[in-house]
Amino acid sequence: MTVLAPAKVFADRIGRIEVSATMVVAAEAAKLRAQGASLVDFGAGEPHFSTPRHIKDAAVAAIEANFTRYTVVPGIPDVRKAIIERHAADFGSDYTLDEAIFTTGGKLALFNTIQVLVDHGDEVILPVPYWVSFKDIIQYAGGKVVFLETSEAENFRITADAIEQAITPRTKAIILNSPSNPAGSVVSAEDLERIVRLAHERGIFLLLDECYVYLNYAGKPVSGGSYTWAKEHLVILGSLSKTYAMTGWRAGYALASKAVTANLSKLQSQSTSNATSFVQKAAIAALAGPQECVAEFRAEFIDLRDYMLKKLAEIPGVTCTKPEGAFYVYPNIGKFLGKGGIKTATELATKLLHEAHVVTVPGEAFGTAEHIRLSYPVTKQSIDEGTKRMGEYLTGLK
Repeated sequence: MTVLAPAKVFADRIGRIEVSATMVVAAEAAKLRAQGASLVDFGAGEPHFSTPRHIKDAAVAAIEANFTRYTVVPGIPDVRKAIIERHAADFGSDYTLDEAIFTTGGKLALFNTIQVLVDHGDEVILPVPYWVSFKDIIQYAGGKVVFLETSEAENFRITADAIEQAITPRTKAIILNSPSNPAGSVVSAEDLERIVRLAHERGIFLLLDECYVYLNYAGKPVSGGSYTWAKEHLVILGSLSKTYAMTGWRAGYALASKAVTANLSKLQSQSTSNATSFVQKAAIAALAGPQECVAEFRAEFIDLRDYMLKKLAEIPGVTCTKPEGAFYVYPNIGKFLGKGGIKTATELATKLLHEAHVVTVPGEAFGTAEHIRLSYPVTKQSIDEGTKRMGEYLTGLK
């Protein structure tokens, strides 16, 4: 009997995505470190602070009290209560317990939301530059990414007018990340309200990635969640990673209508189930506890941003917009492409890593061709050394 081999091994959907570019960079840097290289790391998208003591203590206490078993899928009521009360206090939102879900990191909240809302052929508007995972997660769900170009001359600003022009009858969702990764651009309060109204009136879901919402340096942090009249078409995607220096804890959440949240919980019940039990207790301590650390982190990030911009300005040929939030700079290195046989930002980032021992992330990962991303939550000494190495390498290109 002849047994026919299957026509293919892997599902089509896995071919629609790529490995996260930031994870690729981190892995390559780890290899070089293992070989003894002394790297200056501007690649990692995480604070350099330790998780605050009271948050760590809450996790330890939970473990000692044997709070280590399964919980309900969307998170224990107390952690959901902490999420909605923190958001209400800071932004005037009005969510209930069954409109909140605690997830294993903010990325899972985003991934599940896209899977729940976006079907094959649905269009999702995505401003450029974008965080590396947005495009792939949309494509994994079978959605069509509609790229919305922004202008570097205007600090990569996203406007309601541009969003409106990109809407078509097939638009199912819009993703906004403000402040943004990688460029640190911020949607103004006026534009945000107009975008919320546009989406709500047209029945389009607006996914608001608020990972860096507290790291807004252009003014008072704003959230689309404050427009309670549009709750039906809003999904707030939150993370404790950047705000409370909790990246490895994998603590995220979503706030949405009861119908959306119920479906997020349904999907989560068949994937990760509940997020780690004692991390939920740590999250309660972070959200309901003292908030002085948030202001302290923000102040230092602003200082480091200004210092990084100053040092980059000393490298001839490098230009950079001034980020209004988050903790990245996104310098334009276009003047160096074509020199030394280097044709792309990816090739330049690779050369910087292997020859200058400086870790950066190439702009192609974020949708642009002439940039690299640098994460600046490091010491000023590291900024000095890293920009010195970059300057020496770049000015030496012929």
